[in-house]
Amino acid sequence: MKKIVVVDDSQAELQLIESYLKAAHYSVVTIPGTDKLEEKIAVEKPDLIVMDVVMPGRNGFQACRDLKSDERFKKIPIVLCTSKGQESDKFWGQQQGANGHVVKPFKSEELLQVVKLALS
Repeated sequence: MKKIVVVDDSQAELQLIESYLKAAHYSVVTIPGTDKLEEKIAVEKPDLIVMDVVMPGRNGFQACRDLKSDERFKKIPIVLCTSKGQESDKFWGQQQGANGHVVKPFKSEELLQVVKLALS
């Protein structure tokens, strides 16, 4: 079973995404924000990270860039999950190393399609 870490500062979003992923038979670990993210990722060793962009402190773009520049984590695919849906936002996410992009609000099928693609 593939393990996915979900990073978001909103408890409601964490629960929603977790329910979609669990229904698709993924193992899910939720992390409320980017504080000590690298320590938590090192422990969990996920197959994929789904991460919000707009968060207090370090945002998802910054956290994605930090993870992708770390030898321990650079091979883990990251899907950015955000209300920022402009082409420039998608481009910026790719520049930070993101492997996929889902725009909120989204349907479970949209999320699962991007997750499946990022894992392949």
